[in-house]
Amino acid sequence: MCDYTALLDCSRIAGGLVELARAKKANRLLVSGDATTEMLGELRRRGFASVFSTKTCGLPRGQFEVTLVAWQDHSIKALETTVDWLVHFLSPTGVLCIWIGSAELGAHQRLKMALDRLGFRIESGSRVEHGIAVCARRLEIVRAAEAA
Repeated sequence: MCDYTALLDCSRIAGGLVELARAKKANRLLVSGDATTEMLGELRRRGFASVFSTKTCGLPRGQFEVTLVAWQDHSIKALETTVDWLVHFLSPTGVLCIWIGSAELGAHQRLKMALDRLGFRIESGSRVEHGIAVCARRLEIVRAAEAA
């Protein structure tokens, strides 16, 4: 049986991440983290046809423009390990959007430090459904854009 409240939360989280990432319906999206199945359904309902989970995405070849991660009830260290694996699926100009609903003390600052270590810079952030969402790009892409 589906939990209606959880589906509403998932809908709001998916909407917030898509908006933050400025994802277009033509983009290839990779979804990971908590409630992946519900997120996939919600994104397809919103008209995104090329949406994959980490179970169905194949080998990492930089084939996704957007990676969406919903993370709750796990440590930031586990998130860092997951993101370190996910970045290989992300195209060089792709965007990584992460929602964390962690009650862990200092989780938001630790997320920023983890993204810095992985070579990403946070471009934007927002409060989304009892958590925080951030959107990040690879640092070398940000520098190249600033130089142009």
